[in-house]
Amino acid sequence: MAVDLNAFAVYAKVVELGSFTAAAEALKLSKSVVSRHISMLEDALGVRLLNRTTRKLSLTEAGTVVFERASRIVAEADEAERDAVCIEGAVRGKLRINAPMSFGIRELGPVLPKFLARYPELVVDLALNDRLVDLMEEGFDVSLRVSRLVDSSFIARQLAPVRRLIVGTPAYFEKHGVPEHPRDLASHTALLYTLLPRPETIEFKDAHGKALQVELKGPLLCNNADAMESALLAGLGISVVPDFICHEDLRSGRLVSVLDDWAPPPLTLHVIYPHTRHLSAKVRAFVDFAVEEFGPGKARWTGPLGARSEKKKTAAK
Repeated sequence: MAVDLNAFAVYAKVVELGSFTAAAEALKLSKSVVSRHISMLEDALGVRLLNRTTRKLSLTEAGTVVFERASRIVAEADEAERDAVCIEGAVRGKLRINAPMSFGIRELGPVLPKFLARYPELVVDLALNDRLVDLMEEGFDVSLRVSRLVDSSFIARQLAPVRRLIVGTPAYFEKHGVPEHPRDLASHTALLYTLLPRPETIEFKDAHGKALQVELKGPLLCNNADAMESALLAGLGISVVPDFICHEDLRSGRLVSVLDDWAPPPLTLHVIYPHTRHLSAKVRAFVDFAVEEFGPGKARWTGPLGARSEKKKTAAK
């Protein structure tokens, strides 16, 4: 028995509003028509979706699964309708973006005005946090992530590489010495980023691929890179910092990097979005914009950091 797609929409509305009467009013249908749609859907699927009492409705286990699918069907239909009424290439509606806190403040935030000026009918809902979000479950259209591996259930487009550098102030290295080998870091004061799986451990690789792990210790554990930078600039210790955070401080000489020949494995900035048969115009527009701003060779933190070696020599004297 073929399933009427309208029945999915009616079912989703019943569950969303919690009653047949409220759904009937919202859909401008009679209560009997709504009830008939639900009965037809249950008959077609061969399962009970709702437990009905005189006081409330509750979902069966199958009903919960079908509701998730039905909600997605309705959302896709709404998206298709919006796209269909737009002229080709038009971008409008709300775009929900997720990005890491420090990256969002330092790199994405400054270029968003250009993106919004380009698409005046678009509204951006930007959420910044450093945890790994579930795009589908939390309703995001697209995400920027700095990572090594990406969940294969999403499409991930590589943008700029992100180097991880061992940095500190010139004054710190003048006082404590410049490490010449990763093992020397064990005697240094470290500032640890707690959102890493093992914040106290750094894995290094030299130019030949030789691996080495070093255990760090220090007085500060922190889950925010900007707060970490303030402690670094105060000379509290050394830390492993992504180059998009420290590149300006390196170029100005406020920070210097060490052990450049022993680099922790680099990360990559990705733009991530769910698999879909037809990418919406608003997501496509943002992906293209992200490539334009942060693609290979485009990101402003990439390239040589000219002040590093000179400052490092000064610190070593």
